[in-house]
Amino acid sequence: MIAKQKICAGCNKLSYIWSSKTGRKLCKQCSSNTGVAKLSISKPTAKSKPIPARSQKRSKEERLYSGKRIIFLQEKPLCEAHISGICTKYSTECHHKKGRIGEDLLDETLWLALCHNCHEHIENHREFAMEKGFSIKRIN
Repeated sequence: MIAKQKICAGCNKLSYIWSSKTGRKLCKQCSSNTGVAKLSISKPTAKSKPIPARSQKRSKEERLYSGKRIIFLQEKPLCEAHISGICTKYSTECHHKKGRIGEDLLDETLWLALCHNCHEHIENHREFAMEKGFSIKRIN
């Protein structure tokens, strides 16, 4: 049986048909990987929505926290740690003794009003903070 030459759907030249992977009759050159990639018709795909950085529940909690934090710092204008040689006296930040996970974010009994320098020292020296009561173990 002798193969007949047909017109290639890719280059429109008379040649031997090599494959028809995409439903189109293609010559050897057009059916190569680069040829198929150029000629293949892809179906439009639905764009997926990106995963949000925060859940709606967490966003609501953080908005509530933001307001409570401002009031907390206004009620306690002086640094509660008073670490000698470091403290700048006035509170500017809110330290969470047990972290900010779950309900601990809004529990004001676990907050400390601190100056930036004391807060940084407490965060960088975990053992010191535990000894002085500035931090609490997060896992019981």
